[in-house]
Order: sequence, then C-alpha cells, then structure tokens
Amino acid sequence: MKHTDYCVVGGGIVGLATAYQLLLKDPGASLVLLEAADTLASHQTGHNSGVIHSGIYYAPDSLKARFSKAGAQQTKEFCRDHGIPYQEPGKLLVATTELEFERLAALEERAAVHGLACERIDQAGLRRREPNVAGLGALFIPSTGIVDYTAVSRKLAGLVAAAGAQVITGARVSAIAEGPDRVEVGTAAERYSCGRLVVCAGLQSDRLAELAGLDIDVQIIPFRGEYFVLPAEKSGYVRHLIYPVPDPALPFLGVHLTPTVAGAVTVGPNAVLGLSREGYPKFSVNVRDVARYVRFPGLWRVARAHAATAVSEVRNSLFKGSYLKECQKYAPGLTTADLLPYAAGIRAQAVRRDGTMIHDFLLAETDRMIHVLNAPSPAATAALPIGEHLASKAVLDRAA
Repeated sequence: MKHTDYCVVGGGIVGLATAYQLLLKDPGASLVLLEAADTLASHQTGHNSGVIHSGIYYAPDSLKARFSKAGAQQTKEFCRDHGIPYQEPGKLLVATTELEFERLAALEERAAVHGLACERIDQAGLRRREPNVAGLGALFIPSTGIVDYTAVSRKLAGLVAAAGAQVITGARVSAIAEGPDRVEVGTAAERYSCGRLVVCAGLQSDRLAELAGLDIDVQIIPFRGEYFVLPAEKSGYVRHLIYPVPDPALPFLGVHLTPTVAGAVTVGPNAVLGLSREGYPKFSVNVRDVARYVRFPGLWRVARAHAATAVSEVRNSLFKGSYLKECQKYAPGLTTADLLPYAAGIRAQAVRRDGTMIHDFLLAETDRMIHVLNAPSPAATAALPIGEHLASKAVLDRAA
C-alpha cells in the first residue's frame, strides 16, 4: 500500500485544478491523482465548446456566479502566464422574438449585479456587427472568451507532476474506505492510503460517492450534447459567440454558434438523454447506465416536467433539418450542407429523487473526504477557483 497526504480522483480540469491548488497551499505535500481513462481531460473537459463564460446567467447568490467571474479572470491569467492561446471575441445574446427582446432587460440587470460590462445592441447595430445573424437586438458581453481546455488541463497536469505529485491514468477506483485517520483507495493495480481524499469524478461522481459509503439523494443523469461544425470556407461566418436568449423555464441554454481558438465555428449543443455515460458515438448504449437511471424516480419526474422539450430535442437529434431550424432562428442563411459532423459531449446532470435538477455546484463532505457531486457548466471556466475552494477545505481539515 502506498501512503500519501492527498489523493485526488478525477483527471478532468476540476480534478487537475484541485491538485494544483492543493500543492500551492501545501508545498511539499505528497499527492496522487487517479484518472480512470487512459488520457486526461477525456470526458466533459475535452468535449465542451471551449467557452470562457462571463457568468451573466447565474443567480447572484450561487456558487456558479461566484466561481464563474473569478474563474474567467484566473483562466485568462493562467493562459497568459503559460503561453496558452485564448481569445476574447465576446458574446452576443440575440433576441429573435419580442418576448426574448423583453428578457434582455433582466439579463442587463443581472450583468450589473455581477459587475459585468455589457452593451445593448439594436437591430441595425447587430446587422453591422454580424451580417449573417438576424434578430431584433442583442446584449453584448465583451468579456466572454474561448480557449482549448484540454491544453489548459495538460499544463495543469505538467505543473502538478513538476511539483512532485503522481498523475496516474488508467486507474479506475474500485474501492474507497474511510477510517478515523486515513482513507484507503483501491484500483486494480494498487492501494493507496491518504490523509485526505477529494473526488472530482464528473460522470461517475454519484457511483464513487456511494462506493465510499455516502448516503446521497442524487443521481447523475447523462445528457448528450450533439454538435456540428461549419465548413472551412465559413470559418469566419460569425465574429462573436452567438447565443439565444435563455428561457428561464428550460434547464439548458440551447443551440449556439461558437468560434474556436483553432479557427472553426461549432454549432450546438442540443440536449438529449444519453444512453451511455461515456459513449460518445451516436446511439452508444451502456446497459448498466440505462438500467440505473430507469429505476430512478427523479428521471421520470424530470421527464414529465419537460416532456415537450424532450420530444423537441429528440426530434432535433434524429433529423438534421429540425436541428437546422433552431440555428436558422438567428442564422437564417445556414443550410443542412453547412452542418458537418463534430464530436458530441455528455453532460453530467445531478438530479434529486424528487426530480429537482441541480444547477449549482454540490459537494458532499465527511471528516476526510470531499465529493463533488455536481459540477455543471461553467465548471471548466471556474476550475481554478473551484480547485482553490476544495483545496482550502482539504488543507484546513488536514491541519486541524
């Protein structure tokens, strides 16, 4: 058995940022990071749209709001310090109906509460900025950026390893046992004894919490987000990130156009119930995953509450023409030929047994463990302050 001060489970950006912050706060401590996949950042971190979010959507008293604004600044600083390319094209929230236009006022007020710069753009101004985008008006958020979060994760992993920690891939955790003084963590190849365990397991967070003996009221429901990419000749189709005005009654933001630091423009995502937590090709099925959530009452309560939206999302998934109509609400010049295949993502959505979808960060803690049960978007943006928050808890408890 190997002994270490800290063990972090999860090699996505949140787990890597947590390990990085732990070693900053406790220099010289021993740490091991365990990642089940053969590569780091291979799930949610490596399958998102690469947006550095401003935090405009989030309730002022939420952890998402607190971490997103700080995370946007820290992510940009981290990129500058380590030579990682990023851009700040800004985001346009485009209103295509009178109701959406009215909702811009509430978003403008939310931006003021968060201390975010924003600008109202009228229809003529929108046309000047984005000739290929149609709308009644928009709200411009200049601080929204884009980055490759896989590149950020690689740099974090390098810094963690350079500080003397072990970063081990292909190490799926199969046992967790908390004692009065240590936590034992087992994989197929090795057992570890650590003074403090932090689990940032994303799509498997509920299973690892249960493996550790926690009595939790949530389950991860996978939602598949399907993307397209515009052809190379349309790489300059939009200059800014183009987002719809969110409907506060719906759980997800909807389809948007996003320039990437690689020079492409992605379109998406939608949100359909996934049949596999880690199966990215279309129609991937994991019987164990499906059997787990069909027995979970929270899923059926969510389904009843959002039945019409679910039907629409499935239709958009099955029929490209239906998906295209969502895009044409604000980009009417796009055609089905413009929607080229692109890698899908899977969102880990925590849901309570009563059907409540958890939209904020959620932790479960014991004397020697911290489990991140829900880390929704903007988790990648907010990874550095989330990691600092988790590290502060771990170091304080270890020093007590």
